[in-house]
Amino acid sequence: YQIHPDSGLQMKKKYDPRMHSAEHILNQTMDRMYQCGRCFNAHIERKKSKCDYHFTRSLTADEIEAIQSRVNRIIQSDLPVSEQFISKSEAMSRFNTDKLPDEVGDRIRIIRIGDYDHCPCIGPHVKSTAEIGEFRITSTAFEDGVLRIRYKLESG
Repeated sequence: YQIHPDSGLQMKKKYDPRMHSAEHILNQTMDRMYQCGRCFNAHIERKKSKCDYHFTRSLTADEIEAIQSRVNRIIQSDLPVSEQFISKSEAMSRFNTDKLPDEVGDRIRIIRIGDYDHCPCIGPHVKSTAEIGEFRITSTAFEDGVLRIRYKLESG
């Protein structure tokens, strides 16, 4: 989620802008390819990150390659990354706002990655997808309805 900087709320930890922007692209890619929604849990670090999705099975090697390829195509497209602020009521009508804290103010920050992705978000982002670098899925695992995708970025 993202909150307005003047709200007094702060992020729990500092995210790497490249990794965080890559997470947005991966989330949109997974939802477009598998209609599984955005990840419900993520651990974003500078060296490696992971996202967990509600899913019904493991991914095949071809599917992993297809996800990785699509994410890299979006990154290489050099899409602009921008922010806008909208009212909380508008955000609630357009986005899943379940992760917003109760004390969030009336202005919600929306991160837009070209025409590919837009969602409420609190983290720092790159100015353009070309800054992200090459996206690599390092492993996937499926257990009890949860698909975990681990990834890293090569220099951007």
